[in-house]
Amino acid sequence: MTVESTAAARKPRRTSKRTSAAKKPQSSEPQLVQLLTPEGERVEHPDYSIDLSADELRGLYRDMVLTRRFDAEATALQRQGELGLWASLLGQEAAQIGSGRALRDDDYVFPTYREHGVAWCRGVDPTNLLGMFRGVNHGGWDPTTNNFHLYTIVIGSQTLHATGYAMGVAKDGADSAVIAYFGDGASSQGDVAESFTFSAVYNAPVVFFCQNNQWAISEPTERQTRVPLYQRAQGYGFPGVRVDGNDVLACLAVTRSALERARRGEGPTLVEAFTYRMGAHTTSDDPTKYRADDERAAWEAKDPILRVRTYLEKERLADEAFFTALETESETLGKRVREVVRAMPDPEPLSLFEHGYADGNSLVDEERAQFAAYQASFADSAEEGK
Repeated sequence: MTVESTAAARKPRRTSKRTSAAKKPQSSEPQLVQLLTPEGERVEHPDYSIDLSADELRGLYRDMVLTRRFDAEATALQRQGELGLWASLLGQEAAQIGSGRALRDDDYVFPTYREHGVAWCRGVDPTNLLGMFRGVNHGGWDPTTNNFHLYTIVIGSQTLHATGYAMGVAKDGADSAVIAYFGDGASSQGDVAESFTFSAVYNAPVVFFCQNNQWAISEPTERQTRVPLYQRAQGYGFPGVRVDGNDVLACLAVTRSALERARRGEGPTLVEAFTYRMGAHTTSDDPTKYRADDERAAWEAKDPILRVRTYLEKERLADEAFFTALETESETLGKRVREVVRAMPDPEPLSLFEHGYADGNSLVDEERAQFAAYQASFADSAEEGK
């Protein structure tokens, strides 16, 4: 027996303690960038800092409150039969408002179909978001007016669009940046993997903003990946960071940093906003079939709006008059949304065939003629019945 083995044999308890400590389970709380705790306490981070005025803090709170009210009104309108479908952002207000307010006017946004808060930050009239869900148009706004692309229903494809656009921005020599939004479910799509590859190889000035709301419809994140989503960026050669997606201050600071990095010509960044979808995936979904009530209750304690209000009140940065005025503004917004939606005119049936091709298409022309004849047959039948 050697000296070393003899010494080790004499101290079994000490060795056992070290082994026990090594196997101690880690905290279930993920490591993420946080600047405002769920209790409304300001904390510092060594890599991300932010200094906002009282007006700016109140502005972020107002953005989130009004966005949530708009979203709730749209959900109610769908339940009343005024919309065919709605994808709620409930619970994700901080991720969207924080990242949206980090953008410059000349930056370009590629959303999915749930970025109502980002649209608000870009100055898109919220009622314009509802036309597609009512079935009266294909979007309702000019993407070039606010540098906010039309909603993308195809899962993950917008990341490729954003990458190509960002490559063009770089070739033009502009110092603007591009941001692409997608969810944790879309991260499993091949389009997202391809966009990571192209953006890294071409050093494209793009930020990939993944809102990890824990559920890809009924599929939990743990069935999507074996590592935290932000770590995927390492394999493509660019940085990734996980941020508290319910912390509007952290989302603002992290996204601003990633956009500035892109503008400096340092390439893409993957931001994973760790958040939670409080409602259904869309109004056609029933989340009670696949997730427990206590899970939602745990996330309600991390509500993004409540923590900011707590901070504002604790630091005396907003008085009761501010909150009362905001409630009045919220009611006014809800009323306007209801009135605009119900007044939306039905489109001309043949307009279905417009805007597919810039220069027309013979097959589309043929289909239009067939549909026109089909529509006319109803008028002929009505005449014959007189």
